Amino acid sequence: MAASFEVRLRGVRGSIACPGPGTAGYGGNTSCVELHCGERLVVIDAGTGLRGLGADLVSKGPLEADILLSHTHLDHVIGLPFFAPLFDARNRFTIRAGHLADRGGVRQVLERMLSPELFPVPMEGFAAELRCLDFHAGEPFALGDGIHVRTAPLDHPGGATGYRVEYEGRSVCYVSDTGHKPGEPNPEILGLIERADIVIYDAMFTEEEFARHPDWGHSTWNEGVRLCEAAGADTLLLFHHDPRRDDEALDRLAAEAAERRPGTQAAREGMVLSL
Repeated sequence: MAASFEVRLRGVRGSIACPGPGTAGYGGNTSCVELHCGERLVVIDAGTGLRGLGADLVSKGPLEADILLSHTHLDHVIGLPFFAPLFDARNRFTIRAGHLADRGGVRQVLERMLSPELFPVPMEGFAAELRCLDFHAGEPFALGDGIHVRTAPLDHPGGATGYRVEYEGRSVCYVSDTGHKPGEPNPEILGLIERADIVIYDAMFTEEEFARHPDWGHSTWNEGVRLCEAAGADTLLLFHHDPRRDDEALDRLAAEAAERRPGTQAAREGMVLSL
């Protein structure tokens, strides 16, 4: 019997957290995805959704987990200093990033975010053991316990990394934040998501919005559908929702996408999928 592989969405918004009655249905927290591969915990991105995950984990130590960062724009890392397990000396975490190996490394960037001018608690204030590892997007690596990770560079200002986490013959892909060129499917993404079970894809823009901002490093549900169909991937989850888009607007967007490709869903905070 295959070990369990579970995906829980902790934050599905892009750019900035947007709590309020108009966004309560899909959630207002920024990017954070929790994966349970058997007994192992893997977290992709550390936006404000990471705080809720930490609250659920704080009584479950000692913990050992891997945190994979797509990139280090604030909406994807601002949850780190509010992640309660980092303040427990029994815990061990490894943070990985694929866009900074030639630019000083991810630790240096996080230390800058936690400098006294920007935040009152420095990285040295974390009691947990914390390793920061850099790689080049496109390189694969193993996390142990049968967990394998493939990566790909994404089209985003400052660089970003897409991930494919494989476990027990099943796979979850995380492709946010990325732009695209109309009519030119990204071969790196196609290779990453080929025959994947779940693809979490940046759908911040409608096609009309994308035409106004083609260089902002974000994509559309339409491109997500095209990529998944070309790659033979299964379930598409639309992710990194525009903070200006309320629940009613996301309902309409999700319905349109599901009509175009049945089974497509707009990611909701708290959504759980078992593979």
